[in-house]
Amino acid sequence: MSANNRPGWDDYFLEIAQVISKRSTCLRRRYGAIIVKDRVIVSTGFNGSARGEANCLDTGICTRQALNVPKGERYELCVAVHAEQNAIINGDPVMMKGSTIYIAGFSSDGSFASGEPCLMCRRMIKNAMIEEVKYLDINGKMVAYRVC
Repeated sequence: MSANNRPGWDDYFLEIAQVISKRSTCLRRRYGAIIVKDRVIVSTGFNGSARGEANCLDTGICTRQALNVPKGERYELCVAVHAEQNAIINGDPVMMKGSTIYIAGFSSDGSFASGEPCLMCRRMIKNAMIEEVKYLDINGKMVAYRVC
């Protein structure tokens, strides 16, 4: 942040991703994603069940949590669509080409969760022709990489 407390663009968009994560319907972790091109928001997404499906927040049941499934495993047990996937699904394909996706996540205790995209989300990001990924790690620090 600069001396006048005005955030830089990356901080600004990561803060928006953090606010978006508050819409998550997941009991285990809350994620928010925002796709940006030329400093204009193209799309947003948060993790939650597919449209029309019951979500964990309302049912009070997270199957993966109940079975103590580690992060990154057994996604087939989860009813949620990832934040990155929802942002891509809701975005205009033409506008996503050459864009940046920002991702922020939190564990149920409020601590930072790594926003690093899973393998499936990395594939979707690549297919959407998103050029750069920027996410907050478990320490709240930004990590950035270009999509190959």
